[in-house]
Amino acid sequence: MVTNVLQQPTLVLNRNWQAINITSVARSLSMVFGDTARIVDPQTYQLFDWNDWAAIVPATDQPSVRSVTQRFCVPEVIVLNDYDRLPSAAVTFSRRNIFKRDRFTCQYCGAQPKADELTIDHVVPRAQGGQSTWENCVLACVTCNHTKADRTPEQAHMRLRKEPVRPSWNPAYSRHTIRMDSWQKFLSDAYWNVELK
Repeated sequence: MVTNVLQQPTLVLNRNWQAINITSVARSLSMVFGDTARIVDPQTYQLFDWNDWAAIVPATDQPSVRSVTQRFCVPEVIVLNDYDRLPSAAVTFSRRNIFKRDRFTCQYCGAQPKADELTIDHVVPRAQGGQSTWENCVLACVTCNHTKADRTPEQAHMRLRKEPVRPSWNPAYSRHTIRMDSWQKFLSDAYWNVELK
């Protein structure tokens, strides 16, 4: 149980309160203890340093981390004391992230079938020299992928709904698949419309 709680996600905000990462509870507590971050109460926006946070006694049914002598509340959001830049980390190119970028929607017909009925389509087919990149891969339903085959959209007389691009980082692309309701105040509506699978 403790291991699971320590691995739960915590949203990281920069000094300007913009979401820049998701880390584990263990790492977030370490950052607060090391005075590089403070814990944010998502309801009141009150900030807590380590001593303030350690003084809070968690309710019996509240998730907590236990040390030898004490229980600590689990932080859901932290804000960095000094870092004010936006993350420069690129979103990893992966099947899972293409599904998230394209919102589980066929980029040709707009259908939203079950995930196992969607495929990755190369806009410029590999047979014509197309690469597996953010700018050349889109989701396609099985029917559209079969119709397009080894042709470009122009050759197949099919139109892309939107041009494929490399997404900018946001928490939806993190390795964590848990989304905390308390994060909603700190993240764009677009994040809440992305399925985490």
